[in-house]
Amino acid sequence: MSATAEVAALPAARRPALAIARHAASILVGQLAVIGFAVADAVMVGRHDSVDLAALSIGAAVYVSVYIGVTGVVQALIPIVGHHHGARDQDGVRRSFQQGVWLALMLALLGFALLQWPQPLLDLTQAEPAVLERARAYLGWLAWALWPALLFRVYSSFNLGLSRPWFVTALQLGALLLKVALNAWLIGGGLGVPALGVVGCAVATLLIQLALVATGGLMLARHAAYRSLQLFSPWSRPHGPTLRELLRLGIPAGASVFFEVTGFTLMAIFIARQGTTALAAHQIAVSLGSVIYMLPLSIGIATGALAAQALGAANAGLARRICVQGLALALCCALLLGLVLGFGRESVASLYSRDAAVLALAAPLLLLVAAMQLLDATQCVVSFALRAYRVAVLPAIAYALGLWGIGIGGGRWLAANPPPGWPAMLSGPGAFWFMNIVALAAVCAVLVPLLQRVSRRARD
Repeated sequence: MSATAEVAALPAARRPALAIARHAASILVGQLAVIGFAVADAVMVGRHDSVDLAALSIGAAVYVSVYIGVTGVVQALIPIVGHHHGARDQDGVRRSFQQGVWLALMLALLGFALLQWPQPLLDLTQAEPAVLERARAYLGWLAWALWPALLFRVYSSFNLGLSRPWFVTALQLGALLLKVALNAWLIGGGLGVPALGVVGCAVATLLIQLALVATGGLMLARHAAYRSLQLFSPWSRPHGPTLRELLRLGIPAGASVFFEVTGFTLMAIFIARQGTTALAAHQIAVSLGSVIYMLPLSIGIATGALAAQALGAANAGLARRICVQGLALALCCALLLGLVLGFGRESVASLYSRDAAVLALAAPLLLLVAAMQLLDATQCVVSFALRAYRVAVLPAIAYALGLWGIGIGGGRWLAANPPPGWPAMLSGPGAFWFMNIVALAAVCAVLVPLLQRVSRRARD
């Protein structure tokens, strides 16, 4: 196949925005299914027992912090596989997949140790002994679930790099239905199984992750779409250069995600000191913000994968157009969602609570969430686009200094020392959200010029 034909065969060669939208739509459905896992756990455990719900809150926070960090490293497969796929380098695609499996197993060992012995982290919560005991049991089961979860993340990242998101989404949707059914059985007990409470959520997750890995592995071995790649034959041992390539991109990329996610965890810890009402209002804002964020996240993943394919095909001009149109698409969606949330904030908040004090505090927070949408969409899409160019260290530093330094540090200072005449909506929890907007602006001020520079350099 000629170079021109190879470029024309890329999904985004003719209409980048359409290709991004098509792939992002599939990814979005899968991301919402993943969120459904957490929603199902919280709702079903909450109806079972309040102590189990408290244990779930603590255990899930610990698990997510570990899981996000290690899966962020594995996601380096998306641009690397995409680059090899765009270059029609089947050996490179197969090698990256196999080494991704080895990397996932190594990272799972680290995560397993943290989840099996979480006592230092649990002690920080100062929760009741009964809550900590159940949280510890919950994490013990999730430690075993982490192994298949990371292997499935390899399957997911591999397919996203190949622009086959529906393969992943179909499995995630099926897993969500199975999750609800298993939760209903294991949490409350039945058919000879005692009521397991919060531990039942973890057992259900383990069973589902095993099913996902088995199904994904069977598809990779038997499905016609992968036949030409010969992914399992021959199987190679750990390969230092390929693992280093994955780690060079994966460690800073994983760090970026870690700083982003734990920034909100730290925000919740400090806002909790302002009282139950402030924390409840903040939780409403986080819940809505997390759901809305799935859209720019999906667009960012699609943009990064397609840009990597274009770079692999030695078409830097197409890669730049993909990045520009992906960002434009994300900004249009963010503007629309921001306007809807801004004007409907009171009605939306009332879906979460009937407490007048909570609603009075949540409404201005949702206005801040609406205001940050353009910045949040920008940093998300640009960060994934930069990974297509193998740039991740500087973004990680920007996230650390911005989201932890300006966002959390500045939020703590502003909440404790509001200037004279400072608006009430920007005080209390609003101080943290306002400084988070400032932090996102600072991150965007670093990442956008960086993307412009590296994409121009690649094109020249």
